[in-house]
Amino acid sequence: MSRPPRKKAARKSPAERSAEITDAARAVALEHGLYAVTLRSVAARIDVAPALVAHYEPNMDALVANTFGAIVAAELAELEDLVGPLPMPSARLANLLDTLLDGTRDDVTVIWVEAWALGRRNEALAQRVREEMDDWRRFVQGIVQAGVEAGEFETDDAASVAWQLLGMIDGLNAHALVRWEDATDRGSRIGHAVEGMLGLGRGALAPIPGG
Repeated sequence: MSRPPRKKAARKSPAERSAEITDAARAVALEHGLYAVTLRSVAARIDVAPALVAHYEPNMDALVANTFGAIVAAELAELEDLVGPLPMPSARLANLLDTLLDGTRDDVTVIWVEAWALGRRNEALAQRVREEMDDWRRFVQGIVQAGVEAGEFETDDAASVAWQLLGMIDGLNAHALVRWEDATDRGSRIGHAVEGMLGLGRGALAPIPGG
């Protein structure tokens, strides 16, 4: 059975077409992962010829890198808006842990996991991964440092705490993708570990209902 002929692509300005391709790549990645971001998949998403996508995005490594960056930067901005208004650093950290480990962001976890693997052979992606990880560490480190200055946390190395915390979050979320152990209590497991790292009592970082 032959496929129906593709409709001739509507004429759009270069800026409109570029934005359409960017949005399509992001949608493909969130639905199917970074590995699925190809000329053909992006073209099919917007019903154009792969050659048209190649005209606007001649470097697929760069498109994959930019797609990754857009997705994870958007999540970081969302988390900054979510926890930033909370007055106490401990509440910010508790809310951050609860949000990142509640199992509703597995689509973004897949993006991170695949980016680490693909970045071995895609230097543009590897560079973007390093930059986004640096941004996340600065964000978490800022919360920890604020807690130290407020007398809530005890540590003389906020940067290392942030680094370890992100490693634990990434690890448990990656484990949950293959349903290893009980994924429902990953937040409490990390919470207890971080309480010990920051000199807090047990339960100090338990999520606040409605918080």
